[in-house]
Amino acid sequence: CEKVFPGSFPLQKMSQKSEETEEVPCGSGSVIEVDEMTRKLPKWIKLNVGGKTFMTTLTTLTKEPGMLARMFSQDGAMDPSDKDDQGAYLIDRSPKYFEPIVNYLRSGQLVYDTNINPQGILEEARFFGVESVIPQLEDAVRRLNVTSDAPLTRRDVVKAIIQTCNLSELRFQGINLSGADLRRLDLRKVNFKYACLSRCNLSHANLTNCCLERCDLSHSDMSYAQMISLKALCANMEGANLQECNFEDPTGSRSNLEGVNLKGACLEGSNMAGVNLRVANLKNANMKNCNLRAAILAGADLEKCNLSGSDLQEANLRGANFKDAQLELMLTPLHMSQAIR
Repeated sequence: CEKVFPGSFPLQKMSQKSEETEEVPCGSGSVIEVDEMTRKLPKWIKLNVGGKTFMTTLTTLTKEPGMLARMFSQDGAMDPSDKDDQGAYLIDRSPKYFEPIVNYLRSGQLVYDTNINPQGILEEARFFGVESVIPQLEDAVRRLNVTSDAPLTRRDVVKAIIQTCNLSELRFQGINLSGADLRRLDLRKVNFKYACLSRCNLSHANLTNCCLERCDLSHSDMSYAQMISLKALCANMEGANLQECNFEDPTGSRSNLEGVNLKGACLEGSNMAGVNLRVANLKNANMKNCNLRAAILAGADLEKCNLSGSDLQEANLRGANFKDAQLELMLTPLHMSQAIR
């Protein structure tokens, strides 16, 4: 039996113990044994982000300083999250927006599909602390906000028409189409209610059974368009070109333009038989040689309107304002029963 004096230890035992533990003095004089903090992580890391598994390297995750680098650092400063049954580290984030971030860490290039909102990727970049990609994403978000209100083009409308069944109603309610080239398109039964179509080119277009209620068509070109059974209550057509348009339905259905603003518009040569233009604003409008048989113009403002050569037979003119209107070369006489004011 080896004799050990108090306060002394055999050299061999002491050296073995020093390899296994680290001595930390405490106020009571006792010794605490602390395990080494260094840990070995595999080169390939499996992540479970919102239910989707990602496989990537440790080098990729620690490429930039941030949350991922701290989670998987070798010094153990921050423990990774819990693991699922497959051994993947669980991260409660959106996989759709996380994928562009991990691809950016792999290649240094920000690439994402057009159906992914850059705002979501930006939030993930901020959460994981990937600072270098944040300026690019902020620019993308700004560009998206600028173009979100940009008007649709002819290509957008044609694409929507092709993808819609001819028995279904195509809805463009409240859509911005200002300045679009829509000439010669078949736009039957399209709902343009509250839409902005100012300065559009709709010449030779088929607008039969369209809804243009409270639509902005100011200064647009609708010459030679088919407007049978049109619904355009309170629409704004100020300064528009409606030359040689056809509003007459052989079945007797009336186009309804009640309360429409046609101030300064050109309707020369249009077939407007039976059209409802009640309380419409037709100041300074050019309505030369128009067919207005049985049209409803009750309460309409026709001040300084040019009606030369037009046919107003059986038209309802009760309460209409004809101040300074031009009525030369009328095809049929106007009767007192039509109540011209």
